[in-house]
Amino acid sequence: MMEEKKINEQESLELIARMIESTKENLEVGRGNRFLYFGYFAFVLSIVVFACVKLTHNNQFSGLWWLMFMCWGFVSWKSKKPKVVTYIDRAINSVWIVVGVMFCLSTVYLLVSAFITHSTDMSLMMPFSLLFVSVGTSMTGVIVRNHAITYLPLVSAIVSFYMLNSLLFGHPSVWWHLLFGFASVFNMILPGHLLNVIEGK
Repeated sequence: MMEEKKINEQESLELIARMIESTKENLEVGRGNRFLYFGYFAFVLSIVVFACVKLTHNNQFSGLWWLMFMCWGFVSWKSKKPKVVTYIDRAINSVWIVVGVMFCLSTVYLLVSAFITHSTDMSLMMPFSLLFVSVGTSMTGVIVRNHAITYLPLVSAIVSFYMLNSLLFGHPSVWWHLLFGFASVFNMILPGHLLNVIEGK
């Protein structure tokens, strides 16, 4: 009876290990996962938006951030559906579904508010987006049991807190665009490369 219990415990550990490995593969690590697609796109776009706004003194170029939806469409098209969906896969998907819902609700709220107040200022979406993504990436790190992926996004969260706090003393700065790109390094790019390293071991 004791021997049977030991075997069952060993099988459980092996099952958990296989689930984690399957999840890493489903994240398309080594072939350019979603973290890297979004991270690098946001980083490059932040430089482009900053340059356009800074050189032209026209804040309307901030609307280029809506191109992130184009990136989302590309990533959705590029991603392969996993052959086997594990509990960990479902947990990670659930986390990012919640993040997506929070993002959509915030966008709708700000658009409705802009319509009512006749203001086109959507600057709050920058700190909101950083905060949402930071939480999603940290939760992903918790699920795949990687401390670096869990805690790196805290840098991005601090940037979002700085942005929100700065609103108390004035209008958003043009430098916010570069800060967004800087934060993307910690909430998407580095975690994405870490997942590649994990898969390579």
